[in-house]
Amino acid sequence: FGSRPLCSKNTPIRKAFPSRAIEAPSLRSAVASTNRTFAAMGAEPTMRAKLAGEFIGTFLLVFTVGCNVLSGNATWGGISIGCLLMVAIYALGGISGANFNPAVSLALALTESAGGKGIDWKTAGSYMGVQVVAGAMASVCYSVLFWDTFNLRPADGFGYLESGLCEMLYTFVLCFVVLNVAVAKDNSPNQFYGFAIGSVIIAGAYGAGAVSGGCFNPAVAFAIDLASAGLGFGWCIYWVLCEFMGAAMAVGAFMLVRPQDFGKEKGMVAELFSEFLGTFILVLTVGLNVLGKSHAGAYSIAASLTCMIYALGDVSGAHFNPAVTIALLISGRCGDGLSPAKAGSFVGVQLAGGGVAALVTTLIHRGEAFPLGPGETFGWVEVAIAEAVFTFVLCYVVLCVAVSATTKAPVMFGLAIGACVTAGGNAIGAISGGSLNPAVSFGIVAAEMINGGGIVPFLAYALFECIGAVAAAGVFKVTHAVDVEGMSLDSKA
Repeated sequence: FGSRPLCSKNTPIRKAFPSRAIEAPSLRSAVASTNRTFAAMGAEPTMRAKLAGEFIGTFLLVFTVGCNVLSGNATWGGISIGCLLMVAIYALGGISGANFNPAVSLALALTESAGGKGIDWKTAGSYMGVQVVAGAMASVCYSVLFWDTFNLRPADGFGYLESGLCEMLYTFVLCFVVLNVAVAKDNSPNQFYGFAIGSVIIAGAYGAGAVSGGCFNPAVAFAIDLASAGLGFGWCIYWVLCEFMGAAMAVGAFMLVRPQDFGKEKGMVAELFSEFLGTFILVLTVGLNVLGKSHAGAYSIAASLTCMIYALGDVSGAHFNPAVTIALLISGRCGDGLSPAKAGSFVGVQLAGGGVAALVTTLIHRGEAFPLGPGETFGWVEVAIAEAVFTFVLCYVVLCVAVSATTKAPVMFGLAIGACVTAGGNAIGAISGGSLNPAVSFGIVAAEMINGGGIVPFLAYALFECIGAVAAAGVFKVTHAVDVEGMSLDSKA
């Protein structure tokens, strides 16, 4: 929800999230205060300290993975692992860059080779070696602690294609978010980088984890396979290849959404691809969580929205939802930054992203889909009320925390918006499924149409959700009129 896409420079509304072109060579750049301290001292962490930081972070990450799996922690396991990654990044980002993942190190090295900011190949190679060793040692420790282990392989009913897609796609998301929140010139330094990166794990652990185990990290995959070598060894080789492919894809996508970081001019293509990609990841996560019978579906879906908002907010505004785009347009606060034609383009690519995500989800689950409609004991009236109310909540919060000069939240905006999905998904999931997004509704129906379903449920849900969006824009104009009134008074003065 960046200032450029949402509010024109000629509009008398204070920018929501001003860009700051600060160079950032790695994840370390996100910790501004630490960097200033080192600069003042004329010192930088030694390579020994950096390698120690990578060892500690990777060891703790893999150890946490093993303990959660062997404890059978189906509900909180992904959240636990995501939180460990988050706190380790905040603790060690100013030392080593807090990669803790050979795929991330590869992505950073490829980015620097392409002319962006990252790390050199020598550092990347050193980091990868330490990460693999740390992971292996952690796997031995959790195996001894529980006197048990677990094997690395696809879940029952899945094979190479499905598990490989899950590992590749969510490693892609992880590396892409890292590059956008910790390396991108216009989006760093910031205070949300660790939370955004940790949220990726929560997004992928439940839906994709039900297919492949959810490693998204070659050090994790190798460590698990090594510890369970007695049960069979070798899947880690395929996992690592898929994860490295995801890392390379992330660099390509990063170059497409932020050409200015590579000496090129940004155009409309970057914004449209941003909207497509963010919506694709959101709808993919929805589908995988539902079909995987996730124990924390609403929070996992919210985490996917949160991390992509933080990654792409300053590129396209990170709407990822036709209802949000409509609410922003009707609010009248974006001026030339969101014209009707541009809003129409956004809605088009959002629906396309949802449709493609539906096809990928159906491919991963071998043709399986799920219907869009009222839950048991509920009817269409209840669905209409539920979808309209919580789409209103989502759109209203977007306007308040990302557009209003009075209530904007430059750090917490992504968390606040994602929390609307957690709230709505849990509150009305049993009534309507908690779509809150015409692109999500379209994706669900598109997958169901493959099995003979119709398009009518999408049209009904889209109508209910658009009603919520229009209501949100109207209420926002009333409650936040002070934004415009205050700027008018300043102009007269």
